[in-house]
Amino acid sequence: MIGKVGVVGAGMMGSEIALVYALGGMSVLLCDQSPERARAAIDRLKDLLAKGIEKGRFTQDSAAQALARLQVCNDLDAYGDRELVVEAVFENAETKGTIFKRLANILPTSSTIATNTSSISITVLSGNLPEERRARFLGTHFFSPVSRMPLVEVIPGMDTSPEVVHEMIEVLTGIGKSPIHVKDVVGFAVNRMLHIFFLEAIRLVEEGVATIEDIDKACKLGLGHPVGPFELMDVTATDLALDVQEILRTNYGERFMPRQLLRSLVLAGYRGRKQGRGWYSYENGKRVPSRSVR
Repeated sequence: MIGKVGVVGAGMMGSEIALVYALGGMSVLLCDQSPERARAAIDRLKDLLAKGIEKGRFTQDSAAQALARLQVCNDLDAYGDRELVVEAVFENAETKGTIFKRLANILPTSSTIATNTSSISITVLSGNLPEERRARFLGTHFFSPVSRMPLVEVIPGMDTSPEVVHEMIEVLTGIGKSPIHVKDVVGFAVNRMLHIFFLEAIRLVEEGVATIEDIDKACKLGLGHPVGPFELMDVTATDLALDVQEILRTNYGERFMPRQLLRSLVLAGYRGRKQGRGWYSYENGKRVPSRSVR
């Protein structure tokens, strides 16, 4: 059973991935480009846990124990004893590849390396590792917010061992997630469906069929979705949505061509809730009523 985990990348996804492993009873090291960024992520997690305690999602004891298991490290060299390392940096194959090459020189050969990529082929990414390490490399695509969303796509590459896939599914189930086994295709399963949905929602706005507020409302009240597509793009970042659609278009053609309205939003610097403006405007992380893209 895996007991020591490392997470590379202390952004919204990486920090919450670290948290769910810590909540699952594992010792977790969190690393980013600077220790300051990783420590800032721990502060965000403390706020998340405090709010979760208020809403009954966590207990005081479970939150305190998770924080005690979660430590910041200064460099990937600290991962020498990690049995599992999860890469969760931004969606760029070259950046991810650099990390995998470093990890191959640090981790024991028995360690598993997982990537949280949402769209890049696992087999392609595995090419950054020596051939003998590829059996223990796979994708584990978590969904945001990781602390609340149970789904994880488990994606083996061409050389991933079936035993490693089975082990990973058991680990994820053990920390309270609901993994599904997905073939290694660009975008995997969920993102291919999700981005077609995003694209059509943006078309409706461009054509003046409905406002973004009413489309979000329709998806929540008519389709039973917990959030609307524009709210979701703001939470996960509009530039990430654009990046993923560009990757999907390259591999699947014009059906995934990003809409001009999304391109304009990203080029204007409106990248979502974290930056204070995306499809909606935000103050102190809360949406400002009646201030949205028209």
